[in-house]
Amino acid sequence: MAAAAAVLAVMGAPAAGQVGGPAPVEGLYGSAVREIPGGAKVVALTFNAAWDEEGLDTVLTVLRQQRASATFFLTGHFAERHPAAARAIVTAGHGIGNHSHSHPPFGELTRPERAQEITLADQAIHRATGIRSLPFFRFPYGDTTPAQIAEVNALGYADIEWTTDTNGYKGTAGGMTVQKTVKRALDALRPGEIVQMHIGNLDGQGPVLDAQALPQIIDAIRSRGYRIADLRTLLTATPSLTPRPV
Repeated sequence: MAAAAAVLAVMGAPAAGQVGGPAPVEGLYGSAVREIPGGAKVVALTFNAAWDEEGLDTVLTVLRQQRASATFFLTGHFAERHPAAARAIVTAGHGIGNHSHSHPPFGELTRPERAQEITLADQAIHRATGIRSLPFFRFPYGDTTPAQIAEVNALGYADIEWTTDTNGYKGTAGGMTVQKTVKRALDALRPGEIVQMHIGNLDGQGPVLDAQALPQIIDAIRSRGYRIADLRTLLTATPSLTPRPV
C-alpha cells in the first residue's frame, strides 16, 4: 500500500511551476513528440483508451509479468464509463495522459471547444482516479497542426504522438491479425520509438489484437537489444531511460 501511495503522489504532482526554472515538460513544446529524444535504444509503449475496456486486464497482466511500463492516454468519456479501469491503470503504476474528452477531430472545433475538451478530460480523469493526468496530450486521430499544438502547450501539455500505430484497433474485421500487429511495431523499430496501441476495438467486436500481440512485441523489442522506457522520464531534467519496475 505504501508503494502504491508513493506512485500516486508522484503521478499527481504538478509538472509545471517548479522552483528554479521552467518545468522539464516545456522542453517538449513547439512540435509533436514522435520519438523519445536522445538516441538511446529504448521504446515506449502507449495505449489509447477511448472505447471499451475489453483488453485492459490482459495488457496489465502482461506488463506486470514482463516488468514493463506503459502510458495510457484516456478520454474523459472512458474515465467516466470505466472508472474502475482507470483506477486499475494507476494502481498498477502506469502513467495516464489526456486524450480529449469525447475524441472529436480537433480541426472541426473552435479554439474554446478544443480547450474545453482537454479540461473536461482532465477533470473526468481526476474524478475517476484521484490524480491529474500527466502533462501529456495526444490528439484524437493524430489531428495536429502547429497552431493546435501551440494551444495545447499553452494549457500546460506536451503533444505526445507516436512513431507507429500497430493498427490492432481495427481488429480482425479490419483485416488485422496478431502477427500483422506485431510486424507494424517492429517494422518501425528505431531508437526512441513510441508505439501506439489501443484498449478495445473500434467496433467493440472480436479479440483485442493489441492485447494479444503485446507479449510478442515486448519479447521482440528486447531480443533486439532495446529497453522499454517510461515516458515519465521525459519529465526529469536529466532523464534516465531505465525501465521502472511495476
